[in-house]
Amino acid sequence: MPSDTVLTEEGIGPAHKGRILLIACGALAREIVDLKEANGWTHLDLTCLPAKYHLWPDKITEAVTESVEKHRDSYDDIFVVYADCGTGGLLEQRCRELGVEMIPGPHCYSFFEGNNTFAAREEFTAFYLTDFLVRQFDAFVWKPMGLDRHPELRDMYFGNYEKLVYQAQTEDPALDAKAEDCAKRLGLAYERRFTGYGDLKTELAKL
Repeated sequence: MPSDTVLTEEGIGPAHKGRILLIACGALAREIVDLKEANGWTHLDLTCLPAKYHLWPDKITEAVTESVEKHRDSYDDIFVVYADCGTGGLLEQRCRELGVEMIPGPHCYSFFEGNNTFAAREEFTAFYLTDFLVRQFDAFVWKPMGLDRHPELRDMYFGNYEKLVYQAQTEDPALDAKAEDCAKRLGLAYERRFTGYGDLKTELAKL
């Protein structure tokens, strides 16, 4: 989906009153669309910002701000489907200033597992992948870190990690196999957890 295009139940087009707009990370687009369809949440429209902002979290706060201001007059309510995502609290502060709510948690790995469950694990040596990141492993992990060109950097980046945890949103054997291969490429033990949509589903269900 193009950046900041609104997906309504009537298709891609102008937004309108009587609805709620979700401003989300592009990495969550597929999951949100699946949840909307599975639960009949026809009152929710979706616009996504580029998933690549995860590589440059300093861009997230201003991008969300611009999107809120762009769409505010067209919706009764706006909900931001980002956690803190590396903004150091700046996104939460900006959302308060803008008068919009956002999904709680430090990052998507936490809210997919459930924020309370994730916090209780206290896993400091685990590297996490979601369905999206398994699909986009080369584009979002391998190449940006330069591991395709300099595999010797693996120890610098991942020397303190012990395992790769694949937080599966769906039951997909092909993704499971790919995630296990990602673990092998990084030299990490492999663990798969079926989390489903966790707190993402819980929070959207409240809207």
